[in-house]
Amino acid sequence: MTMDNSSILNTVSELVEQEHHLRERLTSEPALVRDEDRERLRHLEESLDQCWDLLRQRQALQAVGSDPDTAQAMTVQQVESYTSSPESRLRRP
Repeated sequence: MTMDNSSILNTVSELVEQEHHLRERLTSEPALVRDEDRERLRHLEESLDQCWDLLRQRQALQAVGSDPDTAQAMTVQQVESYTSSPESRLRRP
């Protein structure tokens, strides 16, 4: 399923809201933090990284006059392995 920029931004907003609520709870009730909470937070962060990456791909394709719907969501492993080098972001494993 292809997501447009608006849909991606809506998903980002929902994920950020969930992340903020979870971080708030983790901070205010540290004695009650469970492994599942930490795992959920990690999953939210990874999902956000994937959404931002997909949005940046779409915007880059639009900027050069290409079809943004050809952008593909990267796996968590791909997104999390990016380095700060711009050249590394252009290569796909």
